[in-house]
Amino acid sequence: MISSILLAVQSTVPATPEWTPTVGIIISVSSLVALLIATRIEKPLVGPRVPLLPISIPAFIGAMAFGHVIGAGIVLGLTNIGSI
Repeated sequence: MISSILLAVQSTVPATPEWTPTVGIIISVSSLVALLIATRIEKPLVGPRVPLLPISIPAFIGAMAFGHVIGAGIVLGLTNIGSI
């Protein structure tokens, strides 16, 4: 039964793109935008600070993770409509 479920799932998963510089640029830009948004949180300096940035290490890690999630969504969406 599990193998039939896995086969059904495999047939519905769309193709994902290989890494290209375009994909890297999209992920980088979305991570930078998330970092800029993270500087506007209520208490961005709770915890140890990141050198040269007005943000704490936990907020920086969270912003980078969120930027990667948003970037992956953008890449998958653009791939789905055929732009990448």
